[in-house]
Amino acid sequence: MAAWVVDRPGPVGTTRPLVRRTLAVPEPAPHEVRVAVHACGVCRTDLHLAEGDLAPRRHGVVPGHEVVGVVESRGEHATRFQVGERVGVAWLRSTCGTCRFCRRGDENLCVAPRFTGWDDHGGFAPFAVVDERFAYALPHALDDLHAAPLLCAGIIGYRALVLADLPAGGVLGLYGFGASAHITAQVARHLGARVHVMTRSADSRRLALELGASSAGGAADPPPEPLDSAILFAPVGTLVPPALEALDAGGTLAIAGIHLTDVPVLDYQRHLFRERTVRSVTANTRADGEALLALAAEAEVRVEAVPYGFDRADVALADLAADRVTGAAVLVL
Repeated sequence: MAAWVVDRPGPVGTTRPLVRRTLAVPEPAPHEVRVAVHACGVCRTDLHLAEGDLAPRRHGVVPGHEVVGVVESRGEHATRFQVGERVGVAWLRSTCGTCRFCRRGDENLCVAPRFTGWDDHGGFAPFAVVDERFAYALPHALDDLHAAPLLCAGIIGYRALVLADLPAGGVLGLYGFGASAHITAQVARHLGARVHVMTRSADSRRLALELGASSAGGAADPPPEPLDSAILFAPVGTLVPPALEALDAGGTLAIAGIHLTDVPVLDYQRHLFRERTVRSVTANTRADGEALLALAAEAEVRVEAVPYGFDRADVALADLAADRVTGAAVLVL
């Protein structure tokens, strides 16, 4: 099968880290299903991997961890899904199930996890395999194109929203407004929050207002009112101080990305005093995924998806790097 792989990580604007290769069609192991890929979201984590911000764990890995397709074949003991059933494959691929974190229900902190498109081949290919216990049944209301971004952008945004400790009817600030934030904003509004968006993209500011944000300003602009909670989606460490300064007393900033540039020195009185909290978000649990998919269907989340043909995966990454994507880029096979 023809697949895209990360060959030599480097800037997508000046090098070609993503190249086409011919790989064998994967065979499902016990408890695994082989998925015929219909669509795969192009996540900023794929960009970090291609450019080397996220150190590769496997040379020539196929990226892509927002995979939507149908079960094409089943390995031994795989009984959860029927052949022909639509499923989603997400970032969290497997956990040990026995470490202290797994035993207490925090499988996102597992000491020996594996991740789709990083440890094992992902969805920038016609076929992918996954342990059926880590696959998702998908809402019928969303087609393949619009379901794909939910599987990482949606899930990690939901977990960040939970960790941001947003009170009922509270005020939420979102820093950056790409694939994840535009989904999270709608979920937060469905839950009764007022949402303020800070982003450098004029197109994204327009989209934020269309989706019901109360305001949309520049990336480091102060919001029009104190924030109860904030989420930093942009991988820009210099936004941490203004986000913390915008928090009301007792507020929490959740940092949603797997990669972040260096954070400047914080001033205790300006940024942290009065019980303001900053916390990172590490992967997700399967329960997070199930909760987000249910909420997305209930809230009738509008996913802004920009389709790219499979042969344009490198273009999709370049557009993402240059902030030419408003919403979520999705490869369509």
